Amino acid sequence: MAKETTKKVETPKKKAKAKTTSNIVKVSESILDKLKTLNLEPGLQSDIVWCLGSYSHDQNPVGLLEKAAQALALFKKEQAKKTKGIPAKFISDIESALASN
Repeated sequence: MAKETTKKVETPKKKAKAKTTSNIVKVSESILDKLKTLNLEPGLQSDIVWCLGSYSHDQNPVGLLEKAAQALALFKKEQAKKTKGIPAKFISDIESALASN
């Protein structure tokens, strides 16, 4: 008789997706902190707060991604003006979080 081998099927995709969505949450929270620190765009700040609350209820990151993209454009514009407090690493972290989703 032949021996049967069993293969373990792993599903790392779920873990990876959870990590990327939690990454956008962390990035969105850091964006919110930076906006508050620099006193920029109070409307965008309130939108991000609302999207974070919405994400905690439905786990849909679409709003967070949209607001992070808006914040990225704002931070690039402010960095071009030489506004202190917006390091290049911060912008690259936002870009990588957007690219991973």
